[in-house]
Amino acid sequence: MNKAAGAFVCVLLCVVAGCSREKASEPPVATPTLTLNKTRAAIGSPLRLTYRFDVAENAAFDADYSVFVHVLEPGGEKLWQDDHTPPVPTSQWKAGQTVEYTRTVFVPNYPYIGDAEIRLGLYNPSNAKRLTLAGQPVSRNEYVVGRLTLLPQSENIFLIYKEGWHPAEVDPANPADEWQWTKKAATISFRNPKRDATFYLEYDARTDLFTPPQQVTIRSGGETIATFAAESKNRTLLTFPVAASQFGPADMAEITIEVDRTFAPGGADSRELGIRIYNAFVEPK
Repeated sequence: MNKAAGAFVCVLLCVVAGCSREKASEPPVATPTLTLNKTRAAIGSPLRLTYRFDVAENAAFDADYSVFVHVLEPGGEKLWQDDHTPPVPTSQWKAGQTVEYTRTVFVPNYPYIGDAEIRLGLYNPSNAKRLTLAGQPVSRNEYVVGRLTLLPQSENIFLIYKEGWHPAEVDPANPADEWQWTKKAATISFRNPKRDATFYLEYDARTDLFTPPQQVTIRSGGETIATFAAESKNRTLLTFPVAASQFGPADMAEITIEVDRTFAPGGADSRELGIRIYNAFVEPK
């Protein structure tokens, strides 16, 4: 190598090293923490994730950043994600502040059982810029915040969708996004847990068609568990406590979801539609 070429290489290495030092020297804007309500979760079951960001004393945000959350199997393949916008925009985060919130997600039906790693970061959706955080780094400002063991779906109470349901539909743009419309009354049957439980129901409704909103009644064992107004046009998760006595004494139990009014989409679609259900789940206590 001649002297001129050697000098060029030295300059180039210095520039690269300088850039690396500059990136490495960017102070972390926050310390992220993820708390799971359980570390072993069956496919299809609800999982509560509590996100906490302890904002650094010298932090400043130049935009509203989103949170990316990736769940990966040991080989690094992404199983599913919980990317979202925090309820308090990052442009409103204050130095020294603690931002904490909880999200409930249903573990997607991905063909993998075993241990998984959860990684998190903050990114700008407009230019993909990622911020430096304080934590266990993996790569490109991505940090390990937790671990989870995924269990087979058979660990859950199996729900049988009986009368009152239309066939399942899938979003063509996202095959993991599936739902079923109810008719006026839709029934779910399952093995009686014979103990107190929580009934999860994730739904949306055609709020533009009803004034006032549809009224929904949840019943089990001949008793009314709850009523609510179907006033959300976006996916909304509701939970209802169910006492063991409300399931009745039989080995099999039922929950019925009934709406006071239905609608027909029109045109060639003459179906009787109530509300749209994305997830239903019975979780014994």
